[in-house]
Amino acid sequence: MRIAIASGKGGTGKTTVATNLAYVGSRNGRSVVYVDCDVEEPNGHIFLKPDLDGATPVGTLVPKVDESKCIHCGDCGDICQYSAIVSVGDAVLVFGELCHGCGGCSLVCPSGAISEVLHEIGEVHVGSTGPLAFAHGLLRVGQAMSPPVIKAVKAAAPAADLAIIDAPPGTSCPVIESVRDCDFLLLVTEPTPFGLNDLKLAVAMAREMKLPFGVVINRADLGDRETHLYCGNNDIEILTEIPDDRKIAESYSRGELAGEVLPGYRRMFETLLGRIDLRAG
Repeated sequence: MRIAIASGKGGTGKTTVATNLAYVGSRNGRSVVYVDCDVEEPNGHIFLKPDLDGATPVGTLVPKVDESKCIHCGDCGDICQYSAIVSVGDAVLVFGELCHGCGGCSLVCPSGAISEVLHEIGEVHVGSTGPLAFAHGLLRVGQAMSPPVIKAVKAAAPAADLAIIDAPPGTSCPVIESVRDCDFLLLVTEPTPFGLNDLKLAVAMAREMKLPFGVVINRADLGDRETHLYCGNNDIEILTEIPDDRKIAESYSRGELAGEVLPGYRRMFETLLGRIDLRAG
């Protein structure tokens, strides 16, 4: 079973929920893998503290132009939707950071002047922490495309009974790639106007992708009741509510899992995982 943890905005507690679910799941007799797909800023390792293997590079194929064969027809630039290759006068300029690796330019080149070479954009690490398997990716600074790294992280993750996929914040392409083909999507939000606005975007994404989903409200005793009303009026199940507890904040600041150091929260996350099991099954 694959459970993706997502949020319409950053800072809602998504990684707190994801890491604690992975932890309690791995302590209850199942094989579990935590997959950190927030490749621009992965931080699950801070709390799970895995032993990691060496880095595996991730790259995309980008065009390489043989100027001796190029006839400067401009067909390559015409087909590229991202301006990653441009024919200017007697020169062809390639911008690897913009290339999406579709290969269209090499297919339309009438003189066979374009080949493809690997352009590294990030890396993947796998490892484990006790009985819990772990995988995360890291996008290189300055690179614009995270979906290829996310895809590589998901492919590198060891097989397990339960995969907890920690998605990036938002609802854009990196999130779509992260939650694609999951069995259940857990949306983490907070009871504020900003949290509600972005929850609505995440709900629209889940429904468009036809994914079963539920909501966790973090810091539920702050803010207002508008998020609860929205969920009630739109037949969205709130699976649990996490209070604004200083003890959680203190454990977080120390890089500790609330489910490990606070017994009451371990039971709460075990109950949450059980509810997801019932709905995803």
